[in-house]
Amino acid sequence: MTHKTSLRDPKTQQIALSFDNNAIYLRPMSTNSIIESQAKEDLKQSKGSCLILYNDSKNTFDHVIECLVNICDHDAIQAEQCAYITNYRGKCDIKKGDYKYLKELKDALIEKGLIVSIE
Repeated sequence: MTHKTSLRDPKTQQIALSFDNNAIYLRPMSTNSIIESQAKEDLKQSKGSCLILYNDSKNTFDHVIECLVNICDHDAIQAEQCAYITNYRGKCDIKKGDYKYLKELKDALIEKGLIVSIE
């Protein structure tokens, strides 16, 4: 049995996205805004919430890495990469999951002096 779902551009009525036997087919359309907003919403729903670590000037790399390993179950390499990304970009997604689980991690990281939020 084949299931098809399509998203149409309201102005041109062109098909933007269709699903057929678990395959995704993208077809040209005048604007990608519908596809982008739908993809963002799908990603948000499928991944749940996101725990974000923010850069600060008081915590050392070693402290941040230790917290990510001990609290978030990162391995040493992943924790180091997150610390560097946070330092150079100002923030980093450190964990994805449901809100209740991330809230526990957030509280533990805040106790250790890190700046984190859930989005």
